[in-house]
Amino acid sequence: MPEGAEIDYILEMDLLTNWELLKLLREVFIPVGFTKFRLTGGEPLLRPGVTELVSKIAGFPETEDLSMTTNGFLLSPMAESLYQAGLRRINISLDSLVPEIFNQIIGNRGRDRWRQVWDGIQSAYRVGFNPLKLNVVVIPGVNDDEILDLAGLTIDRDWHVRFIEFMPIGNGELFGDRGWVASEKLREEIRERWGLAESQVRGNGPADIFQIPGAKGTLGFISQMSECFCDRCNRMRLSADGWLRPCLLNETGQIDLKTALREGVPVEDLQKQVRDLLGMKPEINFKDRDTGSSQGYSRTMSQIGG
Repeated sequence: MPEGAEIDYILEMDLLTNWELLKLLREVFIPVGFTKFRLTGGEPLLRPGVTELVSKIAGFPETEDLSMTTNGFLLSPMAESLYQAGLRRINISLDSLVPEIFNQIIGNRGRDRWRQVWDGIQSAYRVGFNPLKLNVVVIPGVNDDEILDLAGLTIDRDWHVRFIEFMPIGNGELFGDRGWVASEKLREEIRERWGLAESQVRGNGPADIFQIPGAKGTLGFISQMSECFCDRCNRMRLSADGWLRPCLLNETGQIDLKTALREGVPVEDLQKQVRDLLGMKPEINFKDRDTGSSQGYSRTMSQIGG
């Protein structure tokens, strides 16, 4: 993220408390039918009490799946406790295997974070997270020459690499005019080196899953820019400050659940609002898909969560 761009935003945020978040899950989302949850960010491991939060969500009888997306900076010392709390699936951002390039991408402000992330990946693998997924946002001229090295991580390890097309949400100038790399171009490069087959493994998300023949892990391609997957999307996003949005790509139809909860709006009314938004979601996914990019975003991708 651009240096300094997030600081004021973070300081001004009025976050849901853990009690409020759990109340919304237990009394609004679960009764509406939600059973699968992902903790993402910003960065979820920065949240005070995140291990206890994991334990509470994992402990709901209705919870079928609980996962987390993290930058991995703080993961190594927390991996065991998160696993013991009930977290079983984790996605870790790893945009480069070259420390200098990695630090350039994350805007490390002089701090070497690559080793922290790599140690976090090893710790998560050691304690038993499965699947363990590595998220790679491919940026032309920055890390696109590492595709084969990153894909090769899946050959001898039960790791699952996900190549993600860069989405210019709220910060389209971040990489200038370099844009994104189409997933098919990446698949062709991998195919020429090892061959590539569609995998029998199917994930919970929008990735198209492939596998290098004989590999232990898989390769996923999340192709929002070149191969729209809106027809497969069944996800809603609740921000840390309580806004529910039906689509990552635009801000149509958002609901301020935090303010409603604090003002004492009955949970039955909140359930109806969520159901109504769910009913609008198919139309929003298609009809309003480009609204955000044409009208601008009030939040960047780092503020929404990947």
